Amino acid sequence: MKIGIDIRTLMDRRYSGVSEYAFNLVKEILKQDKNNKYKLFYNSAGDIASRMPDFNYDNCAIIKGRYPNKLLNYWLFKFFKRPKIDRLLGVDLFFMPHINFIALSKESKFILTIHDLSFLRFKDFFSWRKNFWHKMLNLKNLINRADKIITVSESSKSDILDLFKTSPEKIKVIHSGIEDNFRMIDKNDESIIKIRKKYNLPEKFILFLGTIEPRKNISSLIQAYGQLHAHGRYAEYKLVIAGAKGWKNRNIFKAWSESSFVDDIKFIGYVAREDKIYIYNLAKVFVYPSFYEGFGFPPLEAMACGTPVIASYASSLPEILGRAALLIDPYNTADIAEAIDNVIADKELRNDLVVGGLARAKEYKWGKTAGEYIKLFNAIKY
Repeated sequence: MKIGIDIRTLMDRRYSGVSEYAFNLVKEILKQDKNNKYKLFYNSAGDIASRMPDFNYDNCAIIKGRYPNKLLNYWLFKFFKRPKIDRLLGVDLFFMPHINFIALSKESKFILTIHDLSFLRFKDFFSWRKNFWHKMLNLKNLINRADKIITVSESSKSDILDLFKTSPEKIKVIHSGIEDNFRMIDKNDESIIKIRKKYNLPEKFILFLGTIEPRKNISSLIQAYGQLHAHGRYAEYKLVIAGAKGWKNRNIFKAWSESSFVDDIKFIGYVAREDKIYIYNLAKVFVYPSFYEGFGFPPLEAMACGTPVIASYASSLPEILGRAALLIDPYNTADIAEAIDNVIADKELRNDLVVGGLARAKEYKWGKTAGEYIKLFNAIKY
């Protein structure tokens, strides 16, 4: 069978959740599947080949479109329903690992992954540009056109069924994986010492890692950290916030600048993929108070590095993390502060979270995820 895969999300200069998902999934599918032929599609009017991944496999070809993306998405795909990507690539089945604009012939089979519906559940958390993009995309049409919908958690499946009229049998849950390189590292390792110096990290710190945007609830973490300090607890612990700036982040930086402990809170910006493992290992506790997640990579990555995790009792996080994380109410800053207090003060609790987290993280492997996708591809009748 000839299978097309949309890799437009891999055009991003800096990978985050969805682009990391697509990269690892496609790489593992190509590694495992030697029977089907794959054609990977991306589009750019400029030359961005140098920053695209090199999927060097015999059964794989990368096809580039040369349209300006706004022309392709908003005019050709949306209004003229051209070009038909399956015909352009010469494939029987087209797979999109993330929602996007597309035009396909009626003959083509179509599999779509929907990670979450945060843009419908929490519209106020997104910029007007993002909300406009999602509106123009018309997710309802994509869902109706898809032969099969994949989502990354039972929580996201429930959201899809709640917000769209589609059959439960049409939706399959396939959990994501995490990369094998996330692991515990000796604190005296030369590389870990270099990373501490590179990001000027304190000796003891509480860590958040993710995009700096309202959905991640960083303002509440800053306030909870302030409550701990206000009670004279753990003055030696700093708060490190890692991640690229997203949209509508003004209030987050306002909460930081207005904090009485602003000098103890450090924003270190985007962390390179190869550096994350060391930062997780250096952190004393990882806190992820997000209001909504379709899956949530960072808590599992932190667990794999032996760092105790505190996360929200919201959306998919209880399902994905189970009892291996200390779960909190993201709307209650006192609850977040108390959880941090407990993890730092209680050695037995901290050890239980470390041991449980290491075991939990082992359940999520890209090889397993890719195997489920390959089975699905081969089961599709065309």
